[in-house]
Amino acid sequence: MATTMHDPKTEAPRSASHSAIALLQRSSLASLVQTEIERLILDGELASGAKLTESTLADRLGVSRGPVREAFRMLEEAGLVRTEKNRGVFVRDVPIEEALEIFELRAAMDQYVGRKLAQTISPAEVKSLRQFVESMEQAAKAGDAQAYHRLNLDFHDRLLALTGNAKFTATYRKLVNELSLFRRQNLTGESMTVYSREHRQIVKAIAARDADAAGLAMFQHVMNSRERTLQNHRQRQAAGRPANAASSTSLENTHA
Repeated sequence: MATTMHDPKTEAPRSASHSAIALLQRSSLASLVQTEIERLILDGELASGAKLTESTLADRLGVSRGPVREAFRMLEEAGLVRTEKNRGVFVRDVPIEEALEIFELRAAMDQYVGRKLAQTISPAEVKSLRQFVESMEQAAKAGDAQAYHRLNLDFHDRLLALTGNAKFTATYRKLVNELSLFRRQNLTGESMTVYSREHRQIVKAIAARDADAAGLAMFQHVMNSRERTLQNHRQRQAAGRPANAASSTSLENTHA
């Protein structure tokens, strides 16, 4: 009977290749888990201050605990969660003072976005932005704050992506993620209507290729959100409620 010989020169590369594939699969799965947990946080299903447990999330997402652990690490780098020694991992709760500072920085960054797009945007891209605005207006009329919140995040992320500046995009996204709690709390029937009107004005200025008007519209839109955030915070304080009163649910009690 013939004997199969294994050439060590080919076995080593094959083993290394298998290891590389396994690593890629683990990394890809962790990225998918990170994306889903991030979505749950940004949509408000995982509230600010909520404790996250590996086993609960692993069961919920149908994965092992390893990818969840790696996703936690990536989410901490992104500023969405924090790890406390001997206590666990929690959705980050941004203090109001820090949030107001982030709004100011974001306003300056959005001014750049508006000016940049007014100079570079294509007709097809303008059309896609108008479709976003129309969808948000429909959500506002329906009083669907959840749908509006998701569309709003996607709209601003689309504006960001159209700049074509990868480094700027990465920095901006981290800042905006940290404001997710406050942006959700700002949504009322009145504010959604106001924000939709501001979004339409932004797109109008960009489409007209008026860099000054587009930059100013973007800047003022964010500063208006900052002012609303501050007013909401003061109202909660006056009512004797904590800043994150609307978001005290733990993941262990959340099963969407």
